[in-house]
Amino acid sequence: MSEQYDNAGASSSSSLNSSLQDTEDDRIIANILSEEHVGEDRRLGKRLSHLDSIPHTPRVNGAIPDVDDATLDHERLSERLATYGLAELHVEGDGNCQFRALADQLFRNPEYHKHVRKQVVKQLKHFEKSYEGYVPMKYKSYLKKMKRSGEWGDHLTLQAAADRFGAKICLLTSFRDTCLIEIVPKEHNPSRELWLSFWSEVHYNSLYGIGDVPTRTAKKKHWLF
Repeated sequence: MSEQYDNAGASSSSSLNSSLQDTEDDRIIANILSEEHVGEDRRLGKRLSHLDSIPHTPRVNGAIPDVDDATLDHERLSERLATYGLAELHVEGDGNCQFRALADQLFRNPEYHKHVRKQVVKQLKHFEKSYEGYVPMKYKSYLKKMKRSGEWGDHLTLQAAADRFGAKICLLTSFRDTCLIEIVPKEHNPSRELWLSFWSEVHYNSLYGIGDVPTRTAKKKHWLF
């Protein structure tokens, strides 16, 4: 019996060490791939420093708005982008848009979305007790669903991404009463900022200052992937 507990403890420790190493690898690779954009995310932060943000509450997705509400939301988001001198790098709306936008901010390549999803699911799996209370279904079913390509990311996957990559995620939203939402890592200070636009319950894009939106060309994938 004691041996079983020892083995279980060793397995748990091994999983945690592997998780921590994966996180460190992610940070290293992100820095390598985004060296040319160092400081860009913080410039956006300074530009919007006067905006009040609200505390982030992880949650699964809400109902998709009807056409009229969605149109008004999109107009509101477009006005905010223009007001604050921001522009979107539009990512594909194939159900992976949150992960594509995060991949663009992290690795300067939306095509790394599968890797980002994989890392987020790892975070959700390894630290189940930190996240399961926000999921109104069986947690294993939620994980199984979120593993699938094309499954929409939600505000819980944003929290897991912030925790996994050690980043503060800033959402410029289309919500009427909430312009800016900030998602910060729970266990440590963020090492960088990721900026996304959020057309509420419909689509995410990657944010830049006007004139700074890169022209994306096909890039050779890094050796890690």
